[in-house]
Amino acid sequence: MYKLRDYQQKAVDSSISYFKKSRTPGVIVLPTGAGKSIVIAELARLARGRVLVVAHVKELVEQNHSKYSSFGLEAGIYSAGLNKKQTSEKVIFGSIQSIYNARDEFFKDFSLLIIDECHRVSLEGDTQYSEVIKKLKKNNENICILGLTATPYRLGQGWIYNYSYIGECKTKENRFFTNCIYELPLKHLIQNKYLTPPVKVDIPVTCYDFSELSEKGRVYTTKEVNDLLKKQKRLTPLIIKNIIDITDKYDRQGVMIFSSTVEHAKEILSYLPEGEAQIILGDTDGTQRDEIIEQFKKRKFKYLVNVSVLTTGFDAPHVDVIAILRPTESVSLYQQIIGRGLRLCENKKDCFVLDYTGVGHDIYSPEINDKKPSEESVPVQIECPKCGFFNHFWGRLDEFGEIKEHFGRKCRGGVQDPNTYEFEPCGFRFRFKLCPGCGCENDITARDCERCQQVLIDADAKLKQAKLSKNAHVLKPDTVQVQENFDKNGNSYLEVKYYDYDANYLSEVHYINNTTSVKKFHINFLRSHLKRPELSIKVSSVKDIVSQQNKLRMPAFVIGRKQGKFWRITEKIFVEEL
Repeated sequence: MYKLRDYQQKAVDSSISYFKKSRTPGVIVLPTGAGKSIVIAELARLARGRVLVVAHVKELVEQNHSKYSSFGLEAGIYSAGLNKKQTSEKVIFGSIQSIYNARDEFFKDFSLLIIDECHRVSLEGDTQYSEVIKKLKKNNENICILGLTATPYRLGQGWIYNYSYIGECKTKENRFFTNCIYELPLKHLIQNKYLTPPVKVDIPVTCYDFSELSEKGRVYTTKEVNDLLKKQKRLTPLIIKNIIDITDKYDRQGVMIFSSTVEHAKEILSYLPEGEAQIILGDTDGTQRDEIIEQFKKRKFKYLVNVSVLTTGFDAPHVDVIAILRPTESVSLYQQIIGRGLRLCENKKDCFVLDYTGVGHDIYSPEINDKKPSEESVPVQIECPKCGFFNHFWGRLDEFGEIKEHFGRKCRGGVQDPNTYEFEPCGFRFRFKLCPGCGCENDITARDCERCQQVLIDADAKLKQAKLSKNAHVLKPDTVQVQENFDKNGNSYLEVKYYDYDANYLSEVHYINNTTSVKKFHINFLRSHLKRPELSIKVSSVKDIVSQQNKLRMPAFVIGRKQGKFWRITEKIFVEEL
């Protein structure tokens, strides 16, 4: 009998414990190469009732079935692509396309549905997955549904589940999968030598510029990518030559090249050594595709070019170079692509990662739902002062690697009931928009107050309104000056001046000389200006602020309105509001 690795056993135990208490669909997140098929095999073996294991491609169906059978266990296959439609076995491995077309009798008696690559399941429309699930539930409304994936986050959709087992709310939007039962970071597998270490090679040549696509914050079209690549056509031969040079110099055994489009893949192939390269596209004939993959695994050729078809269900352990020439939608997808080269193989010490996209994803970086505020932003961990949960936000580091600022808005932590799996969010807001009507703290981007429904003017509307007004001035600060001054009575006050590139400025004044003024200063200035709003600073005088001005941040825009002969700052807009 096979022995599970520690994390595989934890994934199995977590699933069993979960379904003893809940029947809402759950997810296990395991990186590429973690051995999902072994977890599937063990769960199928332990299940008391019948088990249906579904995948979207025949390669995964065959892979999962082979792993299960290799342990001396019998199972059926229901897949037209594999020329088998077996229905009587306790465990059935099938492709979603074939099962969708199966007769009604097929769906009887199943107690567990396991969906491999479950990020493909959607609540929208009448999909093949939704129809299959509907038929299974019709026969058994208490069926357990478990998904497995390496990519729980998709651009355009976001997180595929609501709550993490570590007590984190990923999204409040409606999702098919409610809870993530277990998750394993990629770093754990590499540190424990379950996977080959990736080595990100500094590219001495140029990279494509895909920044136009990433700025859109959505799934980009093939036409958009092709148009962008045509503008940068001269770069492709230089990049391919660099890949060949590195492969030859370091005697690499197998190279997978991930291209952006079909047109791009064909261009790449034309620059690779003749007889040493093959291409697989979405419309490549099934038999031909199988033959190409088999030849590659046998090392008959060195370079394999593909377009979004070998990110899942592909296993060639000898691959030791991953060349990325396509924009990656998320960190999860980036990690999945790199995972194609991290499987262990004899005499393989590492896997080179050659990234020619200029996107700059980190191999070990956590996925962050919010849009990246600036190029220098990096993922940072911020502890919530209310519940102690460590949030992953975008932030900035100083020259010593310390966090000097973050752009987090609300704590994602909370408490999950171990029996009911009901989730109670923490609710602490690092930054917020105060409702002028009821004083409720709302999200920075909220348009209506969540308590009294009063309309809240958003940042873009404020800017447009101000730019159209003759009595308003919109200033984009370049520098800020924080200093102590004195009025004609000798009273100390804080003056903050915001200068633009042309040395024009707007200023504001704050008195900090009694308990009431200190409280007003906290509400009107400090709560929005602190780079780390969760870290309170002691303020009892103007000198306290001047000496700690390095802890303050500058607004993205300052709006001043004319009052008599002078300009008075009425609104300040910060980067996370835009």
